[in-house]
Amino acid sequence: MSKGERLIAAAGAVPWRIRSGKLQVALVHRPRYDDWSWPKGKLDPGEDWPVAAVREVWEETGLRVRLGIPLPEAHFRIGATNTRKHVLYWAAEITGGRGELCNEVDEVRWLTPKQARSQLSYARDREQLDALVKAHGNARLGVRPFAVVRHAKAVPRRKWKHEPDWLRPLDEQGFAEAEHMVDVLRAYGVTRLLSSSATRCLQTLQPYATAAALPLETSYALSEESYEKRPKHAIKAMRRHLHGPRPGAICSHGPLLPELLSTLAADAKGSARGTLRDAAESNLEKGEIVFGHLDRKNRIVAVERIPPHRP
Repeated sequence: MSKGERLIAAAGAVPWRIRSGKLQVALVHRPRYDDWSWPKGKLDPGEDWPVAAVREVWEETGLRVRLGIPLPEAHFRIGATNTRKHVLYWAAEITGGRGELCNEVDEVRWLTPKQARSQLSYARDREQLDALVKAHGNARLGVRPFAVVRHAKAVPRRKWKHEPDWLRPLDEQGFAEAEHMVDVLRAYGVTRLLSSSATRCLQTLQPYATAAALPLETSYALSEESYEKRPKHAIKAMRRHLHGPRPGAICSHGPLLPELLSTLAADAKGSARGTLRDAAESNLEKGEIVFGHLDRKNRIVAVERIPPHRP
């Protein structure tokens, strides 16, 4: 970015569905600009990119979506101004909603990819369309997200001397990080939760479990105490949860994560493998989330890292 330029962070999605065996995508028409494009908008203060993408789809189309694989980003200048916009996009599968429109949009149109290519007002928007069509052709569009979470910031060990370590709770910042995860996990439609039996891990996922009215399962195998004695049990616990039929999340500890992430890397394809290997090598920060997107053969075809919330 050159000196004096202003950068706007934005997020959007390409909503998609299958009708009569054919792929369709949704475009929105904005009367203010008289253009057809993907639903998108600016991030609210402190908002994560994926959360903003889901919110913008809801606000502009009245549709509920679950995020899938990330699509190509967009960088462009707004008219003749000194302002540039940086937009992150995702494929977004429709999960509900009645399609009620907001003031900014006066029409949502479902089109085939060929029709959408002609209807889009901006050539740059075709990049996301092309990536989505390619993913559909490779059976990588209807993916299942799976999250690996490192527990949020906890009370330091040096201040927790009189009770077992597994009872050590989150601190004030950690509770804020856990609350912030709620909308992130919801954006990817997570419906299965598995946590280490340690209090700090349970407290990390509990806000989402409560908000989404989901059971929070526990596994001693994902705890530090178990890992010191039987490290392979953690991998087995993760794999059982990973291969479930619906989007899931596990929460565990720093000492376990490099091996768990390396195990996932072995099941990954292309750049997803490298991203997981990098995450295993550097480890995750407390409160960080790694999302892997699994195809129908349980191969990880895309990976995202969501940094922890820092107020």
